[in-house]
Amino acid sequence: MTTTAMTEYRLGPADEIPVGEGRAYAVGGEMVAVFRLRGGGLRAVSAVCPHAGGPLADGLADQRVVVCPLHQHAFDLRTGCSTTGAPPITVYPARVDEDNHIIISGGLP
Repeated sequence: MTTTAMTEYRLGPADEIPVGEGRAYAVGGEMVAVFRLRGGGLRAVSAVCPHAGGPLADGLADQRVVVCPLHQHAFDLRTGCSTTGAPPITVYPARVDEDNHIIISGGLP
C-alpha cells in the first residue's frame, strides 16, 4: 500500500487575487491555479487544462466552474470533473491562514 504525504504550501496573500479571478502558482514542481470566489471562498486546481494545455487561471470562474480560455472546456472547482468531456483536473484543499496567506495542501512533490 502506498501513501502520499500531505504537505502544506504557503502562497502569497489572498488579497493579491482580486475577487472573482484566479492566479497561477508554481507549487512543488506543479502549476496550481487558485481562485478567489465571489462568495469569499478559495478553490485550487491544476493550472493546466488537460485538453490542450490552456492556462486555467486565466479562465472565467464562478462559484462552481472554471472555463478554459482556449477551447471553453469547463471544470467543476470542487471535484475537478469536466462538464464538457475533457479529462478531469486535480483539486487541492485551499484555505486562508491567520496572516491572510493562501495555504494549499495535497500530494504535491
